[in-house]
Amino acid sequence: MAGPAPRPKSDSAFQPGTDQIAALECIKAIVGQSGWTTDAAEMAPHLVEWRGHFRGRAQMVVRPSATEDVAAVVSLCAEARLPIVPQGGNTGMCGGATPLDTGDAVILSLARMNRIRAIDPGNNTMTVEAGCVLQTLQEAAAKADRYFPLSLAAEGSCMIGGNLSTNAGGTNVLRYGNAREQVLGLEVVLPDGRIWDGLLGLRKDNTGYDLKHLFLGAEGTLGIITAAVLKLFPQPHRIDAAFCAVASIPAALDLLDLARRDSGDRVETFELISRPVVDLVLKHIPGTHDPLSGRHDHYVLLEQSSTASADAADRFVAMLADAMDKGLIIDATVAQSEKQRRDFWALRENASESQKLEGASIKHDISVPVSAIPAFHDDAWEAVQAIEPNARLVAFGHAGDGNLHYNIAEPQGGDRRSFLAKTAAVNKAVHDAVHAHKGSISAEHGIGQLKRAELVRYKPDVALDVMRQIKDILDPYGLMNPGKVL
Repeated sequence: MAGPAPRPKSDSAFQPGTDQIAALECIKAIVGQSGWTTDAAEMAPHLVEWRGHFRGRAQMVVRPSATEDVAAVVSLCAEARLPIVPQGGNTGMCGGATPLDTGDAVILSLARMNRIRAIDPGNNTMTVEAGCVLQTLQEAAAKADRYFPLSLAAEGSCMIGGNLSTNAGGTNVLRYGNAREQVLGLEVVLPDGRIWDGLLGLRKDNTGYDLKHLFLGAEGTLGIITAAVLKLFPQPHRIDAAFCAVASIPAALDLLDLARRDSGDRVETFELISRPVVDLVLKHIPGTHDPLSGRHDHYVLLEQSSTASADAADRFVAMLADAMDKGLIIDATVAQSEKQRRDFWALRENASESQKLEGASIKHDISVPVSAIPAFHDDAWEAVQAIEPNARLVAFGHAGDGNLHYNIAEPQGGDRRSFLAKTAAVNKAVHDAVHAHKGSISAEHGIGQLKRAELVRYKPDVALDVMRQIKDILDPYGLMNPGKVL
């Protein structure tokens, strides 16, 4: 196997690895006065994961405004052996954008690279830079009478570069797929400073290895995504939403099957929400309310979109009535306005925040085959209760694509320290159940720092070996986001 390609030469006068101070000064000159900071207060938000679980140190935060500047900075870092931590909106949940505590890294923020380079309605594509906020892209697509379907709770602050680097999921995966499935082309700065321009808006390109998939989901460990060509879709003319109490988890999956068949597979959202989630949101989030009068164990937030059908709303209501006749739905309400629809969503989108306000929890972002959800749900809960009989199960998530946030909350009135001391045992119980049902220990949040040991436990040895070989070839000095994934 050939070694790494020769690295581009910079105009710097220092020798590789011998003068990092000189490299930092050169970096300052490249990005200009507004493109870097070493001020402790300005750097502080970049050094901590948003939940506060990971904290690190760095020598500098660099904020380039163009791909060429990113390339020049990366080339200098490669010569000086300076580790680089790429960072977008810093909304990740696994410490993937947080530097290690070694303090030797440079944080490279993409926040200033926030331009929409082009929108091509005829090709249904949008070419954007990595620092664009997700919600901004959704709004820009809508102005062009197009739809960009990637949607996350953090869409008002997360950036598309981070979404792509973590292969973010969200609420519309059921119909449109994960972030990687929204991408036609990428622009990437490689660990040696070269720029790979793969910004093609092609849906068919059968010319060998599809390189973009190396970088989608790699969490910045193989290169820095600086721009992307994204798919756009026809703008939905209406979205019908219902909040349903279901008889059981198997009944929920039967409802999913019925809704997909009846709508011609136009179901966009199928969120499973347990009663403890509703209770926590109602308790901690002002302005929320229960859409249904009775208490039920399990709920579904169901949405389907339509671009043309005049009778879509009537068909939606008829499908729900059919599901109720079949005993799948116990009670349901259909949103009569956008406000009512957003009220439904408030119960789902505030699930994480309400858990945070309630106290400690041990969280799991897992996926299993959709058909395996009921068995996994029960098997994992039995295993957890053997470790902590008084724990509370707070389960919710994108059941339509098999992704559950299977979270274990501390017992009411219990000892937090004692509960958190059981984290490793609880993680193993849940992840063993995931593995037994042929699932994944990380459905959409990534690996980062949080799940590196778990990855080694559950990922096949051959897969890990191939991943390490790819990393060694592209990043032989291990400078790209060190300590993450592998």
